[in-house]
Amino acid sequence: MVAPGRAWQRLRRLLAWGAALAVVGPWVGAGCVRVVQPPVTSIQVARGLQRLAGSERPWWPERRVVSRAAIAPALRRAVLAAEDARFFSHRGFDFVEIEAALDRKARGGRLRGASTITQQVAKNLFLWEGRSFVRKGLEAWCTVALEVVVPKDRILDLYLNLAEWGDGTFGAEAASRRWFGTTAKGLTADQAARLAAVLPAPRRWTPTGPVASRRAAFIRARMGSVAAFAPGATATP
Repeated sequence: MVAPGRAWQRLRRLLAWGAALAVVGPWVGAGCVRVVQPPVTSIQVARGLQRLAGSERPWWPERRVVSRAAIAPALRRAVLAAEDARFFSHRGFDFVEIEAALDRKARGGRLRGASTITQQVAKNLFLWEGRSFVRKGLEAWCTVALEVVVPKDRILDLYLNLAEWGDGTFGAEAASRRWFGTTAKGLTADQAARLAAVLPAPRRWTPTGPVASRRAAFIRARMGSVAAFAPGATATP
């Protein structure tokens, strides 16, 4: 039997290691994804386990990673117009959208999420789904690390290659092939808008369904005012 004093020492040591990992880990992870495309994400693993538990086949979700040049600029504009129009001007947190969300809540509306693309990348890569204060705190710290270490265009590249576009479908290339029978490079503006339209609920809505049709019209109207790349950036690599 372990003495109470020794058990407490072990617990403190474990907590110290956990705290160190939480502080340092996101910066190490951000340095890695700056130059290497992550082979898997935490959300993809979670979906795989869910599909396995439900006896779905194939149990492992499909994800095709492609280069920046292999994704149509229209999809970049559509995703930014739908999810984070101020992506290239904020530093990971859109305080304008946060204030608007809180204002809607104060007027009796539903509190909608105001997560930026960087926050979504942080969650998908490193964390788990949920709304706890612990997870949101870690998400914020991971977001800071990504914004400091990883260029904006690279963060958007990561997002387009890890976003969920339907049950078992991750990344722009797999989504384009599944829903429209084309490559991510060959997407039209309407197809891009439809894909962007379902990002808030990719397992409930489909890019060819009525919700996507309604939302896509609004997204297309905004696409012309959204830049596909950061100032001075190009479509490569």
